[in-house]
Amino acid sequence: MKKRCVGTTIRGIRTPIIKAGDDLVSITVNSLLDASINHNFKFSDKDIICLTEGIVAKAENNYASVDDIALDIKNKFKSDHIGVIFPIFSRNRFALCLKAVAKATKKITLMLSYPNDEVGNPILDKNLLKELKINPFADSFNEQEYYNNFKNFTHPFTGVDIVDYYKNIVLEENCELDIIFSNNSLDILKYTKDVLVANIHDRENTKRELIDKTNKLFLLSDILNKSINNSGYNSKYGILGSNVATDNSLKLFPENGEKIILEIQKEMKNKTGKDLEVMVYGDGAFKDPSFGIWELADPVVAPFYTKGLDVIKEEIKLKFIADNNYENSSGKTLEDNIRNEIKNKKIKEKDSKLSLGTTPRKTTDILGSLADLTSGSGDKGTPVVLIQGYFDDYASK
Repeated sequence: MKKRCVGTTIRGIRTPIIKAGDDLVSITVNSLLDASINHNFKFSDKDIICLTEGIVAKAENNYASVDDIALDIKNKFKSDHIGVIFPIFSRNRFALCLKAVAKATKKITLMLSYPNDEVGNPILDKNLLKELKINPFADSFNEQEYYNNFKNFTHPFTGVDIVDYYKNIVLEENCELDIIFSNNSLDILKYTKDVLVANIHDRENTKRELIDKTNKLFLLSDILNKSINNSGYNSKYGILGSNVATDNSLKLFPENGEKIILEIQKEMKNKTGKDLEVMVYGDGAFKDPSFGIWELADPVVAPFYTKGLDVIKEEIKLKFIADNNYENSSGKTLEDNIRNEIKNKKIKEKDSKLSLGTTPRKTTDILGSLADLTSGSGDKGTPVVLIQGYFDDYASK
């Protein structure tokens, strides 16, 4: 019997370029089988196939034009003055959404959070706040005050002045614009009571703060949650999770991923005899340590996954057990003792020290982050990721 020398392995799987209408199930399965032959690996039960949300949405042709989005906004609000609050600072994620709002109304009051957006993109030098005696928990200011105090601040990665960028988008649509900076959702009511909530992860809390005080109140998840003029849509997330496709269209978060993952699971069982898990993933949930920017601009890490992934892994801390329970053991004796601890682990108790340092997280959040780091968002050409051995441990043969 061969000795097992590796644990979890991750492979980015190259596929053909996916186009609208492609048979994503066949492409995924054939790409995996080709990779296994050409790179000499086998499939096992509980291997995990991960697909980027982008290829799922692309294959199902889940796109919408700015005009489609604008029409839905116009029909829902029927307002000449819309307040847009707490968007993220992203050309890819929000710029065309803002353009659609500008097409749908005559005036926008754009309220931006500071010193950064919900996912950590900065909009000013936060070190100046104390010097200027500005309290982000209480104070608001307008565009002119922003530029007086913070000059021409640009994003540390992109070099873009996002305030100016958003401003030009609105003005190019002949829409009037006021920009204010505040972290208090109620401040928007000083300008208009028709409000579009544009934040992602805290959107329901923002809605609760405003629900009884507005005239019309919608979230980005309410926009294009049904098809407009045969456009794409997302019934759960609307235009949340969308990305720029062209100058005037967005690729939406996938709508029909459930069917695809189940068909891939079934086809891989037929081809390999193994029971694999399958998931669709978007942004990973990790944070850049240099500038504090959180990657997760999608509403969730994994919008679709097979039921075997609906778990939270519980692990014990090997070094803690080795240092505290078997300090005087070594070699094969130590290995056998540790394997027995793993096989018989009981870490449900709140006061158990066995799991110290192994913070439980949703399995799909961890796997999605792992897959996203592997596939990247650029030119690797590996929109399918195969993760093997994730559910194994030191006691696995």
